[in-house]
Amino acid sequence: MIKSREISTLSTLKLENLTILEAEQKTIDKDPFCRLKIDDASILDSINDRTICGKCYKSRKFFCYTCYTPVIDQKYFPQVKLPIKIDIIKHRKEIDGKSTAIHAAILAPNDVTIYTYPDFPTFAADDKVVLIFPRKNASTIESLVSYNQFKENNQDKTTLGNKNIPITRAVFIDSTWQQTKAIYNDERLKALPCVILKSRISQFWRHQKKSPRWYLATIEAIHQFLIELHECSYDITSPKEYCGQYDNLLYLFKYMYDKIHTFYDHNQLKAYRRPLR
Repeated sequence: MIKSREISTLSTLKLENLTILEAEQKTIDKDPFCRLKIDDASILDSINDRTICGKCYKSRKFFCYTCYTPVIDQKYFPQVKLPIKIDIIKHRKEIDGKSTAIHAAILAPNDVTIYTYPDFPTFAADDKVVLIFPRKNASTIESLVSYNQFKENNQDKTTLGNKNIPITRAVFIDSTWQQTKAIYNDERLKALPCVILKSRISQFWRHQKKSPRWYLATIEAIHQFLIELHECSYDITSPKEYCGQYDNLLYLFKYMYDKIHTFYDHNQLKAYRRPLR
């Protein structure tokens, strides 16, 4: 049995750790992308006019967030090659213009597909699919990869260079946390093994009520997932550090973050005043 004095000590340690975390986060918030290899997006500032999308005929600036395609030359966007396929299931009430999922489709068009629920991806029989969602019994990527490293038959794994990846597709839900249950409770998703990501502070400028800063924007979650998958999937005998291969997934996210911060003070935006817990 834990004594009251021990409970008091544990509470004090928790508060001290939270204080340290908050102090560290203030430092990170000053320049959150400084350690990432993201291309300079200032070229987008040369685009002054809006363009009519060739598919839906709506006026757009850089890309059409309805059709998930660029409306300007592809040269304005870096192309990112992903080691696996990403499927994003979007809630029908999620406002297209506010979703960062479109960034992934623009920057990694060959590897990312967006569906509006109840539309759903079709998986092949040999696909190794995981759902990225913080379910109670969810596994970490590290534990998932470690488990597969003990399997004798590695022929069904996706191999990329020096890596053995026990995943071929990853599914993300794109919605507010209040809308998530409508998609998550679908039996087709419940059948998928669930993966939870390591804690990371969001830099998303849009505020969601009753959500801590651990709740990532969709593009942040995809970026975090790929980093963890990369770092965990190399053979133990030949480890390789992550070198920024997927950082350009945040190319548009950083550009918009910078624009928002030219008009608003970081500390005054509600999104950044959410609790770190």
